[in-house]
Amino acid sequence: MSTTILAAETHKAAAFEIFGIRLWGSAEEEDADVVDPLDYAVTFEVVGDDDDLTKALENASTLKGEEERPVSGSLGLLAKARNDRERLIAALFSKARYDGVVDITIAGKRLDDLQPDAVFDGPQPIPVTVTIQPGSMFTLGDVVLKGDAANIRGANFGLIAGGNANSDAILKAEAGIVRALKEEGRPLAKVVGRTIVADHATTTLDVTLDVAAGPIAGYGETTVEGTETVDRDFTVYMTGLERGRQYSPKEIDDARNRLLALEVFSSVSINEALALDPAGEIPIDVRVSERKMRYFGAGATFSNTEGAGIEGYWGHRNLFGRAEKLRIGGSISRIGDTTELGDLNYNAGIMFEKPGVIGPASKFFANLKAVSEHPDAYDRFSIGGNVGLSYELTKEQTVSGSVAVDYSDIEDALNPDGKRYLLVSLPLQYVYDNRDDKLNPTRGFRALAYAEPTYDALNGNMFVKLKGEGSAYYGLGADNRFVLAGRVAMGSILGASVEDVPADRRFYAGGGGSVRGYAYQGIGPHTDGKPTGGLSYAETSIEMRYAYNDKIGIVPFIDAGTVSTRQFPDFSTVKVGAGIGVRYLTPFGPLRVDVAVPLNPGPGDPSYGIYAGVGQAF
Repeated sequence: MSTTILAAETHKAAAFEIFGIRLWGSAEEEDADVVDPLDYAVTFEVVGDDDDLTKALENASTLKGEEERPVSGSLGLLAKARNDRERLIAALFSKARYDGVVDITIAGKRLDDLQPDAVFDGPQPIPVTVTIQPGSMFTLGDVVLKGDAANIRGANFGLIAGGNANSDAILKAEAGIVRALKEEGRPLAKVVGRTIVADHATTTLDVTLDVAAGPIAGYGETTVEGTETVDRDFTVYMTGLERGRQYSPKEIDDARNRLLALEVFSSVSINEALALDPAGEIPIDVRVSERKMRYFGAGATFSNTEGAGIEGYWGHRNLFGRAEKLRIGGSISRIGDTTELGDLNYNAGIMFEKPGVIGPASKFFANLKAVSEHPDAYDRFSIGGNVGLSYELTKEQTVSGSVAVDYSDIEDALNPDGKRYLLVSLPLQYVYDNRDDKLNPTRGFRALAYAEPTYDALNGNMFVKLKGEGSAYYGLGADNRFVLAGRVAMGSILGASVEDVPADRRFYAGGGGSVRGYAYQGIGPHTDGKPTGGLSYAETSIEMRYAYNDKIGIVPFIDAGTVSTRQFPDFSTVKVGAGIGVRYLTPFGPLRVDVAVPLNPGPGDPSYGIYAGVGQAF
């Protein structure tokens, strides 16, 4: 298992927190710019016993959320209170409460009765009281679509009498209607009129929308602002928005995602012009903000069954000005698992990528790697590299192919005197991925198909390695507080005996990225107490991911796997592990700690396993 859990990039020093603990900087530094600081204390009351509504209103209130921070004098407190009332009314509208009342008092006086230059010079903190009467929940009444939306069914977008009347649902419906017209190739489609009438007697909300579709148009000139070191013409090229081709909002979204995927921009916005050009085409405006191009980092891993590891790397995101990536890195692992320096695992490599070689959806890649590793199954020294190309068929589908050459010297239980290999292979891969979040998915599916025909030039053997994986995610409840996640994987090597397949190319199971509770490579056939790997394997995992709150998650799980020397898995030797994990959610993915035990251990299997890393297990 190898997972980076610490990374650093060159940047200006600033306050920094992790797990809620401030590592450097101070709160006083953040408040240093406050002029004439004034402290206040909030009493927050929502009439009724709706806990969810109370929580939503408290989250919307900056008076409540920033109570610990002083404001800039009496004017600052007045401005904050007036802004808070608007925010709270908007929050009530978002819950379909259109007759709610928000009352704010400062030092015992109602906000509307205070003069614009009121001064609060009493003892601090100044008392502030927020009282909210939520009122009734409204439903939709009459829904009328006018103009170019007259033939559109509002029910298709959630606008139906008796339906959800909250402001978010209405705005979402508006956006959906405009999007539907834009998907016809109409970039200027917009809502030109909106009439909302709340009937307090019937607690219904009548909605009238007037929509103008505008003409069908193609793309005009694409202009870019914000590039400094990245080539501007290359940025235009990578949008893939060919002049004259019919406008599509989906292509605009794909272009934005493609530019962000280059990893040279911290932000990307793509907007259509407000009018067509003289040729009847829609100009496109791209605005970007560049990231720091050079970076470095360090990482660490830990498992009680595999030892600890450290790694370091340096990289450049924009080597020649067109988002070419170069990364140089190295790692040492098995620290603590062995006392001999020669038995540690060493890894060093260099990677290069160049996007857009045969169209915006393509990427050329090349890497060179040297490895000296000593897992329980074998001892290997290897030098190898590959060059290849990946291509995005769609937003969800990617294919890749490469040519790889690898020289290795391997000693294992089936070849105790060591054996040398010179492998030439053609790795081919297809991936389908429609998950909503790559780091912490709550819905969607990911499937991978992999084939690697290989020729051993030193020994005259040929074999084909096949592998398939699939994982699915299903969120339960409106807020996806529970997520059921499952994974299956199978593989087979055809064309050679297990002795003729290099030990590092065989299949293994067990460990943090496989069947938790067992040692790394610990599942499967053994010879003289050492794992030999096999010609086939199968694995499956099921997790129930429970979000205790916005930061902490609890994950019970069950893993199972088998490895066989036959070309197809032998399910009579399945090993099962189970356990529970904790997740701490961060902007760069969940921090993961799992504890697992083997349910049907054999001789030599550990009694438990502890695994730490970044990201979900799958």
